[in-house]
Amino acid sequence: MKFGTKAIHAGVQPDPTTGAIMTPIYQTSTYVQSSPGVHKGYEYSRTQNPTRDALQKNFAALENAQHGLVYGSGLAATDAVMKLLKPGDEVIASNDLYGGTYRIFTKIYQNFGLKFRFVSFDDASTLETHITPATRLIWVETPTNPLLNIIDIAAVAQIARRQRVQVAVDNTFASPYLQNPLDLGADLVMHSVTKYLGGHSDVVMGALATNDATLAQRLAFIQNASGAVAGPQDCFLVLRGIKTLHIRMQRHCENGRAVAHFLANHPKVSKVYWPGLEDHRNHQIARQQMRDFGGMVSFTLKGDDMEEARRLMESFQVFSLGESLGGVESLCTHPATMTHASIPKEEREKAGLKDTLIRLSVGIEDIEDLLDDLKQAIG
Repeated sequence: MKFGTKAIHAGVQPDPTTGAIMTPIYQTSTYVQSSPGVHKGYEYSRTQNPTRDALQKNFAALENAQHGLVYGSGLAATDAVMKLLKPGDEVIASNDLYGGTYRIFTKIYQNFGLKFRFVSFDDASTLETHITPATRLIWVETPTNPLLNIIDIAAVAQIARRQRVQVAVDNTFASPYLQNPLDLGADLVMHSVTKYLGGHSDVVMGALATNDATLAQRLAFIQNASGAVAGPQDCFLVLRGIKTLHIRMQRHCENGRAVAHFLANHPKVSKVYWPGLEDHRNHQIARQQMRDFGGMVSFTLKGDDMEEARRLMESFQVFSLGESLGGVESLCTHPATMTHASIPKEEREKAGLKDTLIRLSVGIEDIEDLLDDLKQAIG
């Protein structure tokens, strides 16, 4: 089954009671049992819910996975992965990653005895030098947030297998439409469903996918025991959003390409971060592991003047200044004060994230209007 067909049909069936083509919202906390312990597969909605089950099957199909689980947020999904570990275990993560991930690693789980090291994965061959006997997990973002670095998933997975270390990939920026990390050797895939999968800026949710039955069983236990589940209303909205994922991603990629090339040729722009540009350090790796290059574009202005960057962001008329990404509308974000403010300034700068960096989530509006907005804002 091709991707677009899976997005619309995988995991969902017409309602057996009415024939409704859309999965019903099973807005219930509990289920009637005919006898103690005798039920129809559903006991309590923290543990199972038919709307959530449909979404989990649909999401798993998109990632070519056998198992999918959804959580109350992307960070709840990350939290579940951390609960697989024990004090003394070490996680190696890319040094350019979402600020919320850095925060939960260093401010929450470091206090419980987990160890974290943040290193550059630009050259995957150097990864092996960082692995120690305590390393249990390698956490990868690609493309990274917000510098759009590309990490060679297959190379990382090959090294990890030799060292008997698991690999988790945050696939939020790419979406399953552009990239499937499990096919490249990863053990686990994480998504902030809030972003491209939901696609309409109206849901907060996270998800995990894997082909490892034992790993899936452990994560399902954590999902139920910790209770950070997604509600049926949100699951319904994401099922609806996923039905147009392939169409939306095509336009995100088209518009992202046009915006990236416009910025790359603008005399007031100093640097553009977008993996589709041929001068991107790992452009060839992106070509190998991605089907297109996405709608996320970051850039800096010449002079690195913070006031000029601020004026630009306040001048947008079509792009909206706000956190998050992946919605149909175009957004502008200032990582240093928004999504990555929880990372100390010296750590941000060490990874190459300047305070003047501007991140764009290019939506699916008419490209002429987006380019006109950029022209008037940059001046």
